[in-house]
Amino acid sequence: MSNPTHGTGGPARDHAYARHDGTTAPGEHGADRASNAWASGGTMLAGVLMLVEGVLGMLQGIAGIAEDDVYQRVGDYVFEFDVTSWGWIHLVLGLLVAAVGAGILAGATWAKAGGVALAALAVIANFIWLPYQPVWAIVSIAIGLFVIWALCTDDTPRGMR
Repeated sequence: MSNPTHGTGGPARDHAYARHDGTTAPGEHGADRASNAWASGGTMLAGVLMLVEGVLGMLQGIAGIAEDDVYQRVGDYVFEFDVTSWGWIHLVLGLLVAAVGAGILAGATWAKAGGVALAALAVIANFIWLPYQPVWAIVSIAIGLFVIWALCTDDTPRGMR
């Protein structure tokens, strides 16, 4: 099989991209489709994780608002807030994260950018939350970083899914 060429006359980067008329089309290559499937699968998982993280954040917030002594600090920390204040922060942030997670699962076009922004805010909030729930804060930070990665790497056009 001969190596197809681009319009410039040079060899194509990957012969599987070439159509029979010699032009190339991204998305027609098997590895590219697999890459898009992987990225869109990561986006789907990011939506589910945001939905779950949001619901758990709301529950954390309700616990902090209802009982001021539910969370005990693990030592001195520069960022000190009242637990009730943290409860409201987690409740509102959790509600927003869950709503954007549902938007991602529904395929809303605004949800990817909103998801990246809210996941970044959640990472910062969980970093500041470290002295109250160190293990859960680290797990939440890791989830937030995965969500950011998954939403930023999925460049699949909406019509291709």
